[in-house]
Amino acid sequence: MKNILITGGAGFIGSHVVRLFVTKYPDYHIINLDKLTYAGNLANLKDIENYPNYTFVKADICDYDTICELFKRYDIDGVIHLAAESHVDRSIKDPFTFARTNVMGTLALLQAAKMHWNGQWEGKRFYHISTDEVYGALDFDDTFFTETTKYDPHSPYSASKASSDHFVRAFHDTYGMPTIVTNCSNNYGPYQFPEKLIPLFINNIRHGKPLPVYGKGENVRDWLYVVDHARAIDIIFHNGKIADTYNIGGFNEWKNIDLIKVIIKTVDKLLGNPEGTSERLITYVTDRAGHDLRYAIDSSKLKNELGWEPSLQFEEGIEKTVRWYLDNQEWMDNITTGEYEKYYESMYGVK
Repeated sequence: MKNILITGGAGFIGSHVVRLFVTKYPDYHIINLDKLTYAGNLANLKDIENYPNYTFVKADICDYDTICELFKRYDIDGVIHLAAESHVDRSIKDPFTFARTNVMGTLALLQAAKMHWNGQWEGKRFYHISTDEVYGALDFDDTFFTETTKYDPHSPYSASKASSDHFVRAFHDTYGMPTIVTNCSNNYGPYQFPEKLIPLFINNIRHGKPLPVYGKGENVRDWLYVVDHARAIDIIFHNGKIADTYNIGGFNEWKNIDLIKVIIKTVDKLLGNPEGTSERLITYVTDRAGHDLRYAIDSSKLKNELGWEPSLQFEEGIEKTVRWYLDNQEWMDNITTGEYEKYYESMYGVK
């Protein structure tokens, strides 16, 4: 595969995937397609923007005619599809945008690929990145989500992703398109847009702002360092079984409140504050509607079949992450000024 289209490549996870593919595979031409909405940021890719095997294209995945033209212009061999609206709170306020981007955008890409490849599937691959949230929620006494867990989405975001997963699989079953789907747990690491918990809290601690915790902070999530996710995508794209599903998780469950205390401890240490200084910033807010209790991914299939496993323990990963945000305050400040501050206040009800 020589010409690879990566959608959402200016976003958090996408930028790490683009960087990995551009630097690891100099014989590949990586076409990064991103609409550059609020979460897309070309500053995430400054270090590779001038590589000869990298091209950026600003476009909307819902623009079917443009997508078809891109497939023809670059003779696309493979797609790694990450572009998506991904914040649950935003989906609760505006489900239509999530349905348009996550469902219709995915369908536009699938149809464009089908038309361009025209049944010549050899050497072609459509890889769709999804989320563990499509599986619904687990109780504390349940085990883990597996690749055969029944879909049970509870938010407009997870419902839109579940729908897009079904379309991807339907294009294989109906047309024979070589597709793969992965469902991943929560990611953390550099370049994450600061509406997400970890970068939001690092920045708020830095500025002495409240740390809004939903409910009692008892919801549990499985956390994975984003570079490890990019490694998994690389392995699955090249070696995964066509029409199969792989779960990608960190085997790393944390209650939100316990995670927050680790973040506080790490940020305070790196800022030179006495331990526990910033715990006073914890502010409990009304719980999110339909807030799933627990997500936990079983990645044993990926480990056993393709040899992937996380490379970092969480404590090491979170310290690397905190250091990155503290060392890249200009990147953060360029995002968190102006309109984003107003959005933050409206979303969490605290200033």
